[in-house]
Amino acid sequence: MGNYRFILSGGGTGGHIYPAIAIADELRRRYPDAEFLFVGAEGRMEMEKVPQAGYDIEGLWITGLQRKLTLKNLMFPFKVVSSLLKAGKIADRFRPDVVIGTGGFASGPMLRVASGKGIPCVLQEQNSFAGITNKLLKNRVAKICVAYDGMERFFPADKIVKTGNPVRSDLVELNQDVPEALAFFGLDPGKTTLLVLGGSLGARRINQLIAQKLEYFKSLGLQLIWQCGKLYIDEYEKYTSDSVKVLDFMNRMDYAYAAADFIISRSGAGAVSELSIVGKPVVFIPSPNVAEDHQTKNAQSLVDEGAALMVRESELEARFEPVFSRLVEDGAYRKSLSANIKKMALPNATKHIVDEIEKLLPSKQ
Repeated sequence: MGNYRFILSGGGTGGHIYPAIAIADELRRRYPDAEFLFVGAEGRMEMEKVPQAGYDIEGLWITGLQRKLTLKNLMFPFKVVSSLLKAGKIADRFRPDVVIGTGGFASGPMLRVASGKGIPCVLQEQNSFAGITNKLLKNRVAKICVAYDGMERFFPADKIVKTGNPVRSDLVELNQDVPEALAFFGLDPGKTTLLVLGGSLGARRINQLIAQKLEYFKSLGLQLIWQCGKLYIDEYEKYTSDSVKVLDFMNRMDYAYAAADFIISRSGAGAVSELSIVGKPVVFIPSPNVAEDHQTKNAQSLVDEGAALMVRESELEARFEPVFSRLVEDGAYRKSLSANIKKMALPNATKHIVDEIEKLLPSKQ
C-alpha cells in the first residue's frame, strides 16, 4: 500500500472542520501509513480542534471579507497574498497526492495553489446553497461532493457527486437503547422527551424561547434535554430540575438522540445530516446570522419534502406554539415526518467521499 500524502483544508466553523476530520479518519483507516496535514486559518477553532483529533495543522493569515468597510477589509488583499505564498510553500514541502477542501475561507488559497501545481483537488460542499469559496474554486477541482440535489446551479454538472455530509460514526450505528439513554440524563421513562440543540456555543434566540416556554412545555407533559451552549450555561443552568436538564455541551449525542421524541435545532449542514439519520420529528429554527442565509435554505429543502418543520426566528412569537402543539398532539403527523426525513439520510457519506478521492490517487505499487 502506497505511502500517500493528503492535505485537508477548511475551517472557521465546526461545519467545515468536522467533515474534514471525518474524511481524514476514513482515509487513515484505508491507508494507515498515509501522512496528513490540515491547513486552516490562524486563530480559528480548527487550530484547536484538529490537533485534538490527532492531526497536524498549519495556519494561514486569512479571514473572510466583512460585510461593511472595516480595517480588516483593507488588510484583506495582503492576507490573500500572504496566504497564497504560504500555501505554495506548504504544497512544495509536503507534496500531497490529493488536496481536499471542505469550505470556509481557509481552503481558498490552499486549493487555488494546489490546483495550479497540477495536484488533484476535491471539494466537499455541505450546504444546499454553495459557499463563496467553493464557488470560486469550482473550475479548478476534479470532483465536487455535495449533499443536496440541484447543485448544478452552482457547480459544473459533470464534476458533481451526491454523497451526503460526513457524520460521526456513533450515529450511523446508533443503538436505540431508550431506557439506558433516559437513565443517563436522569429522566423519567414514562414521560415524552424534547431535545433542544443550539450548537456547541449555543443559540441565544433558541435559549430565550425555551426559557420563555418552560411552563408551556410542562403543560404538555414534556421533559427536556436542553443544550444551551457554553456561552450561555451561566445564564440558564438555574432552570435545571428533575424534568429539565440544562447542559453546556453534549458528550453523548447518541444517548441524546435515542432519548428524544422531538427535537428543536438549528439547521447547519451537519445538524441536518445527523438529524436525517436519527429520524426523529424536528422543528428547525435557522440562524439568520450566517452567510447567504444557508441555514434557512437547508431547512427549507427538508420542509419541501414533508420531512421537517421550520419556524424562522422572526416568526417565533406567532407560530411556535401552534406548530409545536400539532407535533405533540398528532401521532400520524409525527410518523410521516420521521419516515420522510429518514428517506433523506445518506449514512455512508464519508465512505463515498473517500471512494471519489481514491479515484484520483496515483498508483504506488
